[in-house]
Amino acid sequence: MLTPLLAIIYLAFISLGLPDAVLGAAWPTISTAFDTSVSSMGMVTIIIAAGTIVSSLQSHRLIHKIGVHAITTISVGITAVSLLGFAYSPNFWVLCLWAVPYGLGAGSVDAALNNYVSLHFESKHMSWLHCMWGVGATTGPYLMGMALTGGAGFSGGYVALFAIQGVLTAVIFLSRPVWTASAPSSVAQQHSKVLSLKEIFAIQGVAQIALTFFCFCAIEQTTGLWASSYLVYQRGVAPETAAGVAALFYLGITVGRGINGFIAMKATHSQMIYGGCVIMAIGVVVLLLPMGQTTAFAGLLLIGLGSSPVYPSIIHATPHTFGIAHAQAITGVEMASAYTGTLTMPALFGLLGNGIGFWVYPVYIGVLLAVMVVLYGWTMRKTKN
Repeated sequence: MLTPLLAIIYLAFISLGLPDAVLGAAWPTISTAFDTSVSSMGMVTIIIAAGTIVSSLQSHRLIHKIGVHAITTISVGITAVSLLGFAYSPNFWVLCLWAVPYGLGAGSVDAALNNYVSLHFESKHMSWLHCMWGVGATTGPYLMGMALTGGAGFSGGYVALFAIQGVLTAVIFLSRPVWTASAPSSVAQQHSKVLSLKEIFAIQGVAQIALTFFCFCAIEQTTGLWASSYLVYQRGVAPETAAGVAALFYLGITVGRGINGFIAMKATHSQMIYGGCVIMAIGVVVLLLPMGQTTAFAGLLLIGLGSSPVYPSIIHATPHTFGIAHAQAITGVEMASAYTGTLTMPALFGLLGNGIGFWVYPVYIGVLLAVMVVLYGWTMRKTKN
């Protein structure tokens, strides 16, 4: 049953996803407008990810002080303002400055909402809520593609995203009575503890699950951010077309998470994760096939489809694997590790793509996937008791 609180959290997850894939979709146009290299997008993503790491690690302390609703409202509002800053940035360096509040706004809300849902809702709802993230992540590149093909430029695309994000901020802010009436957050805060990083990593299996998240989000961010550039520079797709087609990866995630909500009623978290990894591997193989643009599009769709159960399944398993008392602190570390992956690995790929060619794109994704599977298996062995 879709309760008012779930509906609001659905909107918050759409808000989380909306700007995530836009930078990669627009980057061929932005880099030309600012006369900067293709690989310089890595600097922007590093700044964003650094902000999310800082705010993720502080999320459990902030939640104890001001609550999940306040964290969500403030974070979405900061993201909206940052998108407007992106729209009117006159050069690359100003764009980098606006990336700072963008990153800080994303980290806390991600950790807060993921732990909140894992504590209070069933696994199927985690999949469907992350499906809403996919709705946002799929919609963003399409809006940017429409702005580019319509002549409004990347600025027009970011203004449109700011308007949507602003409305979502207002809706979440006005929903405070719904959160207060539902009031499960107090239960979560009674059980959760503020732990130091040393205490968190002393818990069996935390280091391994953190590294698993590192690899997964490195795959997700690299695939999403560089899909458009790969299609343009390696497959010969027009930039305007590539901006929209790159959203196939996020479409795969979105559709997959909608289906996974039903599968989660029967399958375990591990079955969902391993099954997704198999589909991702097939997508990488398809992407490697030198059979024209269509196979590239299909490969991106399959990688997105396979990615769909991994994130929500790992997050939802956290309280069950490590205990409710540690869940919020560990979720914050998982988020920080995830964003460390998004900080370093897409930037590294940018250097590789710029230096040796974008043909390495599917190989890079495949290597990260193999390492992730090994790390997740290690986590399961560490936490089996």
